[in-house]
Amino acid sequence: MSKIKIFSLGGLNENGKNMYIVNADEHIFVFDAGLKYDNHSMLGVDYIVPSIDYLIENKNKIEGIFITHGHESNMGGISDVLLSLPELPVYATKYTMEIVKRDLLEAGITSANLKEIRPHSKLSFGHDLTLFPISVTHSIPDAVCYVLYTKDGAICYTGDFVFDSTMMGHYKTDIGKLAYVGKQGVLCLLCESFYAEKVGHTSPNNRVSGVIRDVLNHNENRIVATILPAHIYRVQEIFDEVMKTKRKIVVMGKRLQELINKSIEMNYLTIDKDRIGDLSNLNDKGVIVLISDEKEKPFANLERVVKGFDKYIKLRDTDTIFITEPSYEGIEKRLAMVMDDIARIHVNVVCLSSKKHLLHHASREDLMLMINLMNPKYYFPVKGEYRHQYMNATIAEELGIPKENILLKLNGDVVEFENGNLVDNREHISVGEILVDGKNNGDIGELVLKDREMLGENGIVIVSATLDKATKKVLAGPEIVTRGFIYVKEHQNVIDQAKESSLEIIERNINFEQHRVDYTKIKNEVREVLGKYFYKETECKPMIITVVQEV
Repeated sequence: MSKIKIFSLGGLNENGKNMYIVNADEHIFVFDAGLKYDNHSMLGVDYIVPSIDYLIENKNKIEGIFITHGHESNMGGISDVLLSLPELPVYATKYTMEIVKRDLLEAGITSANLKEIRPHSKLSFGHDLTLFPISVTHSIPDAVCYVLYTKDGAICYTGDFVFDSTMMGHYKTDIGKLAYVGKQGVLCLLCESFYAEKVGHTSPNNRVSGVIRDVLNHNENRIVATILPAHIYRVQEIFDEVMKTKRKIVVMGKRLQELINKSIEMNYLTIDKDRIGDLSNLNDKGVIVLISDEKEKPFANLERVVKGFDKYIKLRDTDTIFITEPSYEGIEKRLAMVMDDIARIHVNVVCLSSKKHLLHHASREDLMLMINLMNPKYYFPVKGEYRHQYMNATIAEELGIPKENILLKLNGDVVEFENGNLVDNREHISVGEILVDGKNNGDIGELVLKDREMLGENGIVIVSATLDKATKKVLAGPEIVTRGFIYVKEHQNVIDQAKESSLEIIERNINFEQHRVDYTKIKNEVREVLGKYFYKETECKPMIITVVQEV
């Protein structure tokens, strides 16, 4: 009996952190391993990746991780996965693999089981399982969707895509092969939902050459342009328009420089390298300064420039800031804050409208075309908030897919097929998140976040005292040090009372006859007594730390 299970460890009801699992007769295929960025409630967390406990428990069954393209939401978690599963094979196309290698190198991973693949070249895994990557159009070269052929039909995962006939070469969608797969029989189609609410096709609203040309023509002084990470097609559009002028481009940031240089070297970018300037051109009239962010908060580098903290770029009132990508859900608030900061320094800014301009994701008509080409028996909306998944599901229903064959799920919910038919087993895989802070590759955990939240809201109080090592008598203190709690000069009576209470607690827990000190009881009592006292006096609950040492 043939049995197939499909579920997500991340990517449903959220933007980013994509990781989809297909278990075909105990052969596990992992599609994408992405991250998502911190939001304002994460208190210093840089990015978030899915918990991979399921992969660790089933590592001997995994055939590999198959990456659709080189954006962080789809491959940014690879290094975190390989730190726990170093032998796991990683499959990706040529350009995507270069970005994977760069991320692994930065993470200190010098050896990995990397397997470069080519679009339209079949991969065999025995037991009638073959995988077929097909080229699709996205804002980065060599993007693919994956088709997993099983005895019961094909399982297709689109990744991110858009239908745009003007994007050729490394960006071109092979519509013929998509249609061919559909003719052979698709059991289940996993299709992105990010723009399911958008009416019409995404194209031509994903192209902004005209806007770039207009900005260059109407702003003769320096332009500081910011792009989203690894949106190489936008970089090409910018360079194409700059080539029509006498301007130069200065690329800021080591990561962005390396990405552009590698893209030129591999012929994924067509650029006259003589038009790329260096730091000596940074203040030239008419120069284009290109900046980007990666694994940071959106617009972090731009914000640093606007606030005057950048080492090289100092804004002038003649400059123009050009945000070359439209905003998307999750960053609107941050963009509004940056725009407000720009307004304060009276610098001209050009920002693309999210209503007129779109990212390279499938809108309603694109999704309809993909469904018609694939003609799936079952439809599984993925990638996006739940409302996006729901809108994607309504599109499929309008095209004639029965409602009971449309699979709206959350992370961990398992879809199971037996001999090509859906089985209602209500199985759920345990899922979670790993919060990554800086170079700490482990999960910093909820307790750390709660501590940060408490420190941010109520501050900290440190109670310190010194005892005589021989007699155990109090030699100094207790001293009270506070940060972020109260203004000490105006609340000296509160501090004095806290000192007295702390001294009483310390002396009460010292056995002077036996020269023994119960440090645990001291810490617990100080925290309990002072906690109640501080709340009574200030209605705040600071973190209280007790330090008692002997000399």
